[in-house]
Amino acid sequence: MKFKYASWLLIVLAFAKAYTSQAQLTTSQPLVAIDSVEQMQWVDSVYQSLSQEEKIGQLFMVDLFSNKGKAHADQVRKLVEKYKIGGIIFSKGGPVQQAYLTNELQAKSKTPLLIAMDAEWGLAMRLDSTYAFPWNMTLGATPGTRSSYEVGKRIGEHCKRLGVHINFAPDVDINTNPQNPIIGNRSFGEDMYNVTDKAGAFMKGMQSTGTLACAKHFPGHGDTDQDSHKTLPTVDFSAARIDSVELTPYRKLIDKGMASVMVAHLNIPSLESRSGYPTSLSEKVVTDLLKTKLGFNGLIFTDALNMKGASNFSAPGEIDLQAFKAGNDVLLISEDVPKSIDKIVAAMVAGDITEERFAHSVKKILMSKYIVGLNHYKPVVIPQLLEDLNTEQDEVVYENAISKAITVVRNENNILPITNLETKKIAYVELGDDSGEVFYKELNKYTKVDKIVGDKLDVLLQMLENYNTVIVGLHRGNENPWKSYSLEERELTWLYEIARKHRIIFDGFVSPYMLDQIKTAKNFEGIIMSYQNSEWSQMVSAQLIFGGRDAVGTLPVSAGLFKVNEGIAVKNVKRLSYGNDPSSVGLDSGMLAKIDSIANYTINKKGAPGMQILVARRGKVILDKTYGYHTYDKKDPVTYSDLYDIASVTKILSTLPLVMELEENNILSIDDVISKLDEDLMSTNKGQITVKQMLSHYARLKPWIPFYIYTLDSLTHQPLSQYYSKGSKANYRTQVADELFINSMAQDTIFNRIKNSELREDLEYKYSDLPYYLLKKYIESHYHKNLDELTQDHFYESLGMNRTGYLPRKKFPISQIIPTENDTTFRKQLIHGYVHDQGAAMQGGIGGHAGLFSNANDIAKMMQMYLQGGTYGGRQYFTQETIDKFNTCYFCESDVRRGVGFDKPQLEEEGPTCGCVSKRSFGHSGFTGAYTWADPEEEIVYVFLSNRIHPDAGNRFLIDKNIRTDIQQIIYDSIID
Repeated sequence: MKFKYASWLLIVLAFAKAYTSQAQLTTSQPLVAIDSVEQMQWVDSVYQSLSQEEKIGQLFMVDLFSNKGKAHADQVRKLVEKYKIGGIIFSKGGPVQQAYLTNELQAKSKTPLLIAMDAEWGLAMRLDSTYAFPWNMTLGATPGTRSSYEVGKRIGEHCKRLGVHINFAPDVDINTNPQNPIIGNRSFGEDMYNVTDKAGAFMKGMQSTGTLACAKHFPGHGDTDQDSHKTLPTVDFSAARIDSVELTPYRKLIDKGMASVMVAHLNIPSLESRSGYPTSLSEKVVTDLLKTKLGFNGLIFTDALNMKGASNFSAPGEIDLQAFKAGNDVLLISEDVPKSIDKIVAAMVAGDITEERFAHSVKKILMSKYIVGLNHYKPVVIPQLLEDLNTEQDEVVYENAISKAITVVRNENNILPITNLETKKIAYVELGDDSGEVFYKELNKYTKVDKIVGDKLDVLLQMLENYNTVIVGLHRGNENPWKSYSLEERELTWLYEIARKHRIIFDGFVSPYMLDQIKTAKNFEGIIMSYQNSEWSQMVSAQLIFGGRDAVGTLPVSAGLFKVNEGIAVKNVKRLSYGNDPSSVGLDSGMLAKIDSIANYTINKKGAPGMQILVARRGKVILDKTYGYHTYDKKDPVTYSDLYDIASVTKILSTLPLVMELEENNILSIDDVISKLDEDLMSTNKGQITVKQMLSHYARLKPWIPFYIYTLDSLTHQPLSQYYSKGSKANYRTQVADELFINSMAQDTIFNRIKNSELREDLEYKYSDLPYYLLKKYIESHYHKNLDELTQDHFYESLGMNRTGYLPRKKFPISQIIPTENDTTFRKQLIHGYVHDQGAAMQGGIGGHAGLFSNANDIAKMMQMYLQGGTYGGRQYFTQETIDKFNTCYFCESDVRRGVGFDKPQLEEEGPTCGCVSKRSFGHSGFTGAYTWADPEEEIVYVFLSNRIHPDAGNRFLIDKNIRTDIQQIIYDSIID
């Protein structure tokens, strides 16, 4: 047979212009570089410099484990130095040690070594401390090919960084047998067109980096229930079936420039008539079918020759000879290289192998070495290696892929996404042998979800009786694609029993073949396939359940009641999503990293003991961090769920939305005079002040009245007995702090002092808390409920703000509440779980201007609702017109920057923001160190919470150093689109 270099392997032009050490390829001639003259000069020069045995050595690629120690490495060193082998396939170990071994062996090798790995889902398939990307089956569930391309590209870049030239991927087997023990999740699925498209994109992405791809396992390992590592599997399909199905991906990938193909150890009687003869040793399969019929002229690798599918066939050395004679170019993991070399030498001497056939493979290997840049070999750079193999970009690629893969296969009564949270009591039950903790924590970002654990079924069912929605997660290990995915009999029984009695959402973080066990789905309202139990899969799936993300995936295989390519599209309901990379919303992560420095600087300077900071853009939370501790004793680190006293931010999260609701329902207007709120004000100096004026702080009202001072002894400053009691008793039911209860008559005293207070002389902007005392009284009187009940009923429960409310000690452990000031003037104690504001404390902790406790996540939900024109979680709370009415600066011409309740950007240089926000933006700050701001133009929500007044309210570090607004400036500086 004649072999022409010009007919060899077609590879994509995109093969890495970024790599200057790598030759560019022509668009028409496989393995021929643009500088083909120089390439062939190098190939011929190297070829002529080698002895016959050294040329034969180029055919061999041996395995090396970087974690097996010196004796094992010495064996490979000997093969490199003495037998001049052509390449190394690295297996288990670590990346740094592998890099050192690569550099050492390359230095010892007469001809640069071709380095390969099995890294189908990334280097983590073999190496510790490296990144694991989604499995092919997961990618098979994604619409289109973008995710497969991006994953292939990142894996290629990782290989390139580690000095790996060939990745034995993608696996293009069409997995039509659910019982396949060795392929399964390694396949893109059972649809040959889907497999072809995804594999082609993966190949293109990887080869664009200069890393050679390898399609495997030729001619098709997808329909067998045996493992070729342990035996020789039989595939009983006809040649016509194999041609029409299994070979489809190979045809397309060869046309698109696949660099290499790996031939499997299979027994296929329709292709090789000799009984039990492996395809890897069959000239009919390798030469006649792959090379001649399919026209493939790239590198051809045997599968590992030490696998039982091949090694059981013949003695060491003989099998390598037969593999080469069959048409393979590279003999992978020979059991005995010296014997194999001797066998091939003898065959050439005997004339069984021609010089032309021999030179064809050796020169093809050398041409490949030129293509990957080995004509200008450079050692692997060790510093920064681990960092380069674990990057934010990898996280972005994984997140994008998994968010498109997760598949809804059942959604009865539109249970997904979960809406109307105020009507739901939700439980989570964990099945499987791996953790679902990330999933559970992510669920709780949306609303309160209780984890229910029972040792016995009857106990579990009894514990679930009070819940109307149950989420069941099946979590199996994510270490590799071969892990068991099945429900155990006990788990299956429990699942059916739970489904029989409850509305259930079943989420499988396993192979989709698990669905084969679901024989009836009539009691399952929702079924989700999340494919893997990775952290990203758990996070994204939880977000999908609550409508933070869309569901767009489709099943890559058929299983049980569900058919290949099935999938129910589920639209998000404009809830926040989490864990997003800043670049996905046009922000620079490097710039945002400066926030860490400011936060840590603040803590080190004792500007605050700790803080929570959240940034969202376009509905995606891209920064959600905690810093420091509850107090300066550094015993309790701040967590995401901890609650802060948010002081005056209460105004826009409690009183203001209730006023907006009244306005929208035509019960109250911002143009009404405040005497409508309280008839007793009609005859006072305040009677004609409008709601708009007072909420714009343009009403001549006093900024505040120190009500508590009038309840203290003027000499001792101790609480007067007519106002306070150390215990709860008749007329002293309202708790102010530990062992301190206030007389109910104090409420009348507060309002009388407001009613009789004088107005300021000048009509000018002056911030005042007093309007919110009046509004609180009016709202509670109108609804006959207190603000705590009203805000929960009208907003917090349905928004999923399950960690927001008044009187936190009644709802949360004290360990989850951040303390504020050590109050030495009023309550004579550390304020912990009680509102810091004295006036709100005298109202029993429920104030219109202060008293709310919350965390950054919950505040972001309401701010996002405002930002989205009053919509969140599938519910319309307000119209855009109402929000615009309250978010308008009506008195800007009088130097009043405020909206109606909302704070607005400064009119001059000084003010509440960084000066970088849009005029449509709005927010509020709080005395305790709270701050939140939303910008409709940039679609940004920013929340900063701290207890800067601990232990002393005189601590002005945050304010004097502009910490909160400096962070805001960083957010806006990070905008890159």
